[in-house]
Amino acid sequence: MGRQRSGENSKRRRRIILIGRTMCGKTTLCQRITERAIAYCKTQTLNIVDDFIVDTPGEYLERMSYRGALAVASADVDVIILVQDPMVDGSDFPPLYSSLFAGKPVVGIVTKIDLADAKAVERAKRYLSLAGAEEIFAVSAVSGEGLDDFIQAVCPKEGDVDEDRKTNSCYC
Repeated sequence: MGRQRSGENSKRRRRIILIGRTMCGKTTLCQRITERAIAYCKTQTLNIVDDFIVDTPGEYLERMSYRGALAVASADVDVIILVQDPMVDGSDFPPLYSSLFAGKPVVGIVTKIDLADAKAVERAKRYLSLAGAEEIFAVSAVSGEGLDDFIQAVCPKEGDVDEDRKTNSCYC
């Protein structure tokens, strides 16, 4: 995931990293964003998908000794995505968790809204807000609800990041 040299395909899709607990829907979200068939696959290591998504194992967040790996993996991405499952009461994201990422934009995403009630979704949004998410989206990777808004705002198709000027259309 190294930086591209100036003049070499100077426009690229914004790189994101998905961080969240085990079974919160990171891989399903990744499959939906990249228009792949949805199939259960337990993420065991950092996976780089289509050179713009870093899919992380939930254990990297759940086990304190692995959290450093998330900070290192986030070094070459443009936007940090904190993924919260509304079906889980509680959050693995401590207050101001976003400060770990050296000023990078942090976006929250509540998954599984097709399974949760409104109260659970609002609770999940509060957890993400406390963790420092600047903007929060509620989506269902299975039904697709809310995904278009998230993709358009956070990781639209190619050409949204100009490597020569190091600017983004929405974030950074």
